[in-house]
Amino acid sequence: MPSTDTVSEEEGVELRSADDEQGEGVLATRPFATGDTVMVGFLVGALTGNDSHATQVGPGRWARHGGLGPMVNHSCDPNCGVRLNAAQAFDFVARRSIGAGETLTFDYAMRNFTIDHFPAVCLCGTSRCRVSVTGWKDLPAARKVEYGELVAPYLRAMDADIGRAAGAAG
Repeated sequence: MPSTDTVSEEEGVELRSADDEQGEGVLATRPFATGDTVMVGFLVGALTGNDSHATQVGPGRWARHGGLGPMVNHSCDPNCGVRLNAAQAFDFVARRSIGAGETLTFDYAMRNFTIDHFPAVCLCGTSRCRVSVTGWKDLPAARKVEYGELVAPYLRAMDADIGRAAGAAG
């Protein structure tokens, strides 16, 4: 398991700085095919609550990811999704082919039910931009379906719980 905040070029990713509004991010240094694991996630510690650098790891639970995972930028039309690994961290998985030199992105809604600590305006600039970075709770149903299994499993469980509660109340 990696123990530093850098990933070697042999693993296919590197930190890049940019002069654009998104600032730093993670760059693919080699191509990845759809379904490839682009980065293996690992946790560096549990947190007692949510903060601006926290990653949701379950309903009401947050932790810090190590390595370059926290540097992957948000996009409303991401090239990566997330998959929970055996260490209970999130691997980044290519949703479509990614070329060498392409910036890695994922939708923060893929692992956060709500977004509590983020600027109000989304800077992704894609044609599918939602204008603000939203959590899973506010993601359109069609987008949830489109993301398939490349989201945190607890998000779907939270949706099911909300649906059951609404059915019981109605």
